[in-house]
Amino acid sequence: MKIINNPNRTDWPTLVTRPEFKKEEITIVVSEILSEVKNNGDEALLKYAEKFDQVKLSQLTVSKEEIENATSVVSEELKSAIEIAKSNIEKFHSAQNTSEAPVETTKGVSCWRKSVGIEKVGLYIPGGSAPLFSTILMLAIPAKIAGCKEIILCTPPNKEGQINPAILYTAKLVGITNIFKVGGAQAVGAMAWGTETIPQVYKIFGPGNQFVTKAKEMVQQEGVAIDMPAGPSELLVIADDSCNPSFVAADLLSQAEHGADSQVILLSDSEKVLAEVNAELDFQLAQLPRIEIAKAAIENSKSILLSNINDCLEFSNQYAPEHLILASVKTDEMINKIVNAGSVFIGNYSCESAGDYASGTNHTLPTNGFARNYSGVSVDSFVKKITFQKLNETGIQNIGSAIEIMADAEGLFAHKNAVTLRLKEIGDV
Repeated sequence: MKIINNPNRTDWPTLVTRPEFKKEEITIVVSEILSEVKNNGDEALLKYAEKFDQVKLSQLTVSKEEIENATSVVSEELKSAIEIAKSNIEKFHSAQNTSEAPVETTKGVSCWRKSVGIEKVGLYIPGGSAPLFSTILMLAIPAKIAGCKEIILCTPPNKEGQINPAILYTAKLVGITNIFKVGGAQAVGAMAWGTETIPQVYKIFGPGNQFVTKAKEMVQQEGVAIDMPAGPSELLVIADDSCNPSFVAADLLSQAEHGADSQVILLSDSEKVLAEVNAELDFQLAQLPRIEIAKAAIENSKSILLSNINDCLEFSNQYAPEHLILASVKTDEMINKIVNAGSVFIGNYSCESAGDYASGTNHTLPTNGFARNYSGVSVDSFVKKITFQKLNETGIQNIGSAIEIMADAEGLFAHKNAVTLRLKEIGDV
């Protein structure tokens, strides 16, 4: 990783900028894909499966037989691991499913909110070189807890037209059987507008490459909700002299292996730590099966020496990382100073991989600085909040005059009259 020593604060905005990859070209390609899916439906999806996935599909729907066969292929060891993760994720997210008690704002006026699950949601699950079956747990479990009535799943097939068995097994485990062999930007378009085979949904969830992210942004402009503009994965580590350099290097590489467009950042107040971590990176990188991917990501990454840990925290808040690791035994004072991060991992034993799989928190998180104004996926992501109010005679009498005065001041006579008629009815004027 490139080492930057004590950069001037005026250079920080440049340093927190993520690398961009052929942005204009991606927009053009995605726009063409979405347009064709919108106009030609299944025909376009089959065409793009042949073009991008190198497979000629006879149908887009995953059959019940394929789902059942996956159960026998997945090892008992992996099934057990998935069950542990499922249990922890259910526990954490179930605690988010709370109700709000009615509030009497004025005597005779009661107001409350009710959470209602979004009726139709679509989940996108990457399935290329790293089939992210864990993301099914992260999305389907809160969707089920929220009470979503229809949940569909799109994921790309391999060159034999098959879906990774772990994806199918996990989907079945959480109760999703409406699964389609569609990947990339075309999957986003299919869920946004619907095709002959794939139902239209009201909100789309799930991570993906820059083409998937751009597609989500573009369909959002046409009225389809998305979870967040989640792009390439990223990690920032703040490490002091109490860190374990080998742990830090392993954590940095765990994100670098996601893709060549991933980015990792190391911040420290110790030159020794930066040197030791970089030495460990070279050693561990050589042992990775996905070495070329991780190496490309590392080339887009930085290790930065700053004057003190407070500066590291301030830099991190400006960067607003998807994942933030505090690699230290002295984290108590750090925690309260964190204001921008998707998910935080505290201490030398809290590896980011724990959140990716089995600690219970959600791993679908805001990237590219969106942690400044977005949260990670939760049960709230799958519900809409409907407000209710109930006024009796006493209530309309208590606030009626204020409503009339305000409506009159805004020149909205019909608003005022809706109150005036009621007050006359109960003899208040």
